[in-house]
Amino acid sequence: MTYSLLRYAHLVGLMLIGSGLIGVWISDMRSRKVRDLVLFAEAIRNIAVFYDGVVVPGAIILLVSGAWMTAEVWGGWGFMQHPWLAGMIVLFALEFVEGNTVTRLYFMRLRRLTNDALNQGGVTPELTRARQEHVPTFTHFLDIPMLLLIVSLGAIRPNTWTQFIVGAICALTVATALTIWIPRLYPWVPPTYEMPN
Repeated sequence: MTYSLLRYAHLVGLMLIGSGLIGVWISDMRSRKVRDLVLFAEAIRNIAVFYDGVVVPGAIILLVSGAWMTAEVWGGWGFMQHPWLAGMIVLFALEFVEGNTVTRLYFMRLRRLTNDALNQGGVTPELTRARQEHVPTFTHFLDIPMLLLIVSLGAIRPNTWTQFIVGAICALTVATALTIWIPRLYPWVPPTYEMPN
């Protein structure tokens, strides 16, 4: 019974983190398209809502349920003998750290800079520089491909490291391509702002 509940919690965590990352993606695309600072600020706020309200709780549920199942079923470090499980745990740990340091902190800073721009009545140079940073853009675009790789390892359960290596290369390639292509498709044009009367 405990294992069934843990599996259920794990699926709930997966649904939360997946839907949250899709919400972050859509909000980020919207922020790249709008030319009004108020609408830009709304899109950035939505990113924060999806990250803090959906992605982070989903990641915590995945962490707790996954660690519990690993300890109960695989006896702790026994998971290292199974490439699919070890790969899932390693990728989740890397994404958990990266997501809560680089990506989430970047969007929190972007929200603060956007609020500053609203208070000052126009886009600031700090906001312009922040919006054009490459590393957080890359890590943001890496989130969904890495999640797909983690899910594929759990669904297929390969006995070798081949799927892990090929999948990681594909995820990095997709994230790199998106980091190059999306900013060119939607180049940064500082949004305008009309002060309310």
